[in-house]
Amino acid sequence: MRAPSARPANLPDMYSSARKWGTFAICCLLAIVPNIDLTALNQAVPHLSADLHPTATQILWIADAYGFALAGLLITMGGIGDRIGHKKLLLAGTALFAVASTVTAYAPSAELLIAARALLGVAGATLMPSGLSLIRRVFSDPKERTMAIGIFSGIGGLAVGLGPVIGGALLDHFWWGSVFLINVPIMAAAFLAGAFVLPETRSAVTGRLDLVSVPLSIAGVLGLVYAVKEAAAHGVDEPRVAVAAVIGAVALAAFWIRQTRTAEPLIDVRLFRRAAFSGSVGTNMFAMFALVAQSLIFSLFFQLALGWSPLKAGLAGLPGAAGAMVGGAALAPPLINALGRARVVAIGMLVAAGGFSLFVTVGLDSTYWVMLAGMLMSGSGMGMALTTTADTVLASVPKDRSGAASAISETATELGGALGMAILGSVLNAVYRDSLHLPANVPAPAASAARDSLAGAFEAASALPARVAGPLLGAARDAFVDGMHGALLCSTGLAALVGVFALVTLRSVPKVIPDDTPAEPPTPTPAQTPR
Repeated sequence: MRAPSARPANLPDMYSSARKWGTFAICCLLAIVPNIDLTALNQAVPHLSADLHPTATQILWIADAYGFALAGLLITMGGIGDRIGHKKLLLAGTALFAVASTVTAYAPSAELLIAARALLGVAGATLMPSGLSLIRRVFSDPKERTMAIGIFSGIGGLAVGLGPVIGGALLDHFWWGSVFLINVPIMAAAFLAGAFVLPETRSAVTGRLDLVSVPLSIAGVLGLVYAVKEAAAHGVDEPRVAVAAVIGAVALAAFWIRQTRTAEPLIDVRLFRRAAFSGSVGTNMFAMFALVAQSLIFSLFFQLALGWSPLKAGLAGLPGAAGAMVGGAALAPPLINALGRARVVAIGMLVAAGGFSLFVTVGLDSTYWVMLAGMLMSGSGMGMALTTTADTVLASVPKDRSGAASAISETATELGGALGMAILGSVLNAVYRDSLHLPANVPAPAASAARDSLAGAFEAASALPARVAGPLLGAARDAFVDGMHGALLCSTGLAALVGVFALVTLRSVPKVIPDDTPAEPPTPTPAQTPR
């Protein structure tokens, strides 16, 4: 009888490699769709407004419902994933995202559309922490893990730039719901592939989900995010700003105190004792403060000041995302090995600051090549820095806490982005109003609208004779460029300061963080201390 043939020695490694990269591909696919949705929605708003006739307030909620639900639930979903397993949570979120996309596409009213967008945010909150946690688990080699996180982050940024391109192409041929319905086959394919490819995760985190901590975390994050958005839209004197800020701060303080005292916390606050973790989270938040506003400013500059179409503006912004992918995937891993993590983050932020400073030379008559150089510098620098900090966050915590850790980091990123939009947007508006010198023959109502924003100037000019509208728009464009320069100078200074902050806070973090980072022994609470 012939003996069975021996299994090739390299078969387990081949299988492990296939599953590892298959898991990575699925997680990248699931990172693309929500990011495309964020920018594609902006193009769909005029079309859905003509169909559903939402009020001005409803339009704002259509845009914000997704982000509010996402930001408020990231911490909760990270904790759930660490308890039930991130494969289960990711597959559940993928299915929910497909269902919510279908409801969104066929929403018959503005109210249902807002609810569907909020449901999309709930589903989206499961994707990022679970995707990063699974990448953390399957990539045990530090260099491979850093490269994978760099590509993952770069693809997410690229998807934001692709949103206007894909959205514009769909809206040219189909109704507004098509920008959401396209999610369904992608999510279905990811669900089927994930069921077979994604690894099972048996978490060491046990115990029930603390049902008191969940609403406290949601109220805390949403209170602060809402306060920032309202301050940006209506000014800090708006009463709702103070109320929301107080609610958010009190809820977060209560949440933090509870996490230090309960036997089954939603997140392990001891993670913040690790310099690698707390320094990286802080760097992420302030780096996004500088970055997010820049992307919005250039979108307005391309489309309003230069008069480019959304498609052309979207294509023009892609080199920045490509630079981020190169900086994260190609430059960060070897530089970490050569220079250390703190220096790589500091260098990346200084390169980004150099890119922002180039934008200050951009005017209405500048060539695209000047802008291209600035985008490549800022993109590659941010890619280096944010890839290093994201990798440090995940590598510095135990695998069974990777979901909560990535959720904390993503929440800080959301808050930093919201602060950047509000504060740097306010700087732009303040300089714009101060620099705006309108012709004397502009009617008072049109002048008031023009002083509000560049978009208001365009709306006011549409109802004026050409001899008045032309000089008004010229003055508004010039003032916008001044405001853009003021905001980008702030971004330049902030990026440089973030580089110094990272150099100090991450100075003791090793180049290579072992994959088997140990969990710290729990600190006994008074109720648990033996008598």
